[in-house]
Amino acid sequence: MKNKTFLLLFLLFQFSFSQNVKLKTGDILFQSMNCGPLCEAINEVTEGYQGKDFSHLGMVYIKNDSIFVIEAAGKAVKVTPYETFKTYTNEEMFVGRLKNKYRKYIPEAIAFSLQQVGLPYDDEYLYDNGKYYCSELIYDAFLHSYKKPLFDLYPMTFKSPKSNEYFEVWADYYQKLKMEIPEGQLGCNPGGISTSNKLKIIGTLR
Repeated sequence: MKNKTFLLLFLLFQFSFSQNVKLKTGDILFQSMNCGPLCEAINEVTEGYQGKDFSHLGMVYIKNDSIFVIEAAGKAVKVTPYETFKTYTNEEMFVGRLKNKYRKYIPEAIAFSLQQVGLPYDDEYLYDNGKYYCSELIYDAFLHSYKKPLFDLYPMTFKSPKSNEYFEVWADYYQKLKMEIPEGQLGCNPGGISTSNKLKIIGTLR
């Protein structure tokens, strides 16, 4: 009986956790994007909130009661309707919200992000090269508004933890770019940001 009661309470909690989110400007949406072997490689070397796999993120921007997501994806930094953004994944998206003491930095972070719209996507995954990948944009947006790092940079790896060899997909990827794999260089990723103590995961959305 106790087990059934616990299971019922757990299911009710999960339901309420996923249903009671009203998005606000500055919320960060974490998702497992459908992008094939590259995303699978990212997922294998990064760990997000509660061990979840996140390969993409974007920041919520509400304008005239319409919900948009500022993101670096595809060819450039862009502002995407929320209804389009959520089609990138078949799984639940997790919603991160900055803790109260940091929320005053959101307006300037949004302004910075909007100023980057049109800049090319950072397909080299190199920090501070005039282009942006998804988490790099959010990192810089809050670096600009907070005047010091709000999130963290970590040495990046493109090697499988199972073999300590480069993932074939990354080796081929950088060979086509005719550049060395930036193993060990500082960068950020959606999983790392999702575990930051500067924000709280407040729920999920489909």
